Amino acid sequence: MNCMKEFIFAADRFFASCHASSVLPLANGDVLSAWFGGSAEGNDDVRIYTSLRKNGVWQTPVCIASEKNLPHWNPVLYQKTDGSIRLFYKLGKPIADWITMYCDSFDGGESWSEGTELVPGDTRGGRGPVKNKCIRTADGLLLAPASTEQHRQWRCFVDISEDDGDTWTASPYIVRPRNGVSGLAQMIQPTLWQDDDGVVHALMRSNQGFVYSSKSTDGGKTWQKAEQTAIPNNNSGLDCARSADGRIWLVYNPVGKNWGDRAPLDLAVSLDNGKTFQTAAILEEKEKDGDEFSYPAIVCQNQTLHITYTYNRKQIVYQKITVD
Repeated sequence: MNCMKEFIFAADRFFASCHASSVLPLANGDVLSAWFGGSAEGNDDVRIYTSLRKNGVWQTPVCIASEKNLPHWNPVLYQKTDGSIRLFYKLGKPIADWITMYCDSFDGGESWSEGTELVPGDTRGGRGPVKNKCIRTADGLLLAPASTEQHRQWRCFVDISEDDGDTWTASPYIVRPRNGVSGLAQMIQPTLWQDDDGVVHALMRSNQGFVYSSKSTDGGKTWQKAEQTAIPNNNSGLDCARSADGRIWLVYNPVGKNWGDRAPLDLAVSLDNGKTFQTAAILEEKEKDGDEFSYPAIVCQNQTLHITYTYNRKQIVYQKITVD
């Protein structure tokens, strides 16, 4: 494994706090990243920023979404089939009342359109991708891993687009299992892949100390009841990507405690379509109490993994890993 690690920007230069990055490698060799930044998560001055890595150098971050004096959240990058780039993000306070916005770039991330509501008038608390990237199925559908947090209930679903992200139809919520005295498992922020048989798989963050999983045999339209996996989860974000050889690469905090530490941060690999995972690399070690290496994003391009994540809420790290 050949690994390269970079900070996208210097700490405390552009904003006091940053979080929830997304990453998108481009065909010309550039890499685009987006995240939210401001005084602190949830504050009204939190905006969406992007940076392009051109000729091996990250450009100065640019604020590309600043609307309605409301907090901005969780940008997700997607390249459409026509080559344009769409950036989805959440807007609003509290989280339960989020709406999803998007803006487009037609010049490789150099400039962006004004923000537009993704599903005007929708009141379910957010449409489209909530944290992790969309996937395009073998049948040409675009699937957005989605979740809502209304009425103190965390529930996952998949938003489906037949026109490359312009219009959307929401799947039913994934049925949550009951866990003894703790009631229904709370699950948010799915990450998706499709296997060679066409089955779509979801891994989900939970409040139960473990990742939960579900799968769909009809292209994401309906989902099996969620099940607990053996993957530890600290009730923080995770992401996965499938390489062409069928390996599933997972970036996560291997901490099996609800609201547990967000360190260390590991890269794991599955050779059996997500049934089991083994550690492939430790991306960040925990050095002191309070360390946070969290909310990873991962994209696989050929045999290269592109990964970004939060570094102590002060910076966003980019890692480029070439796998055998």
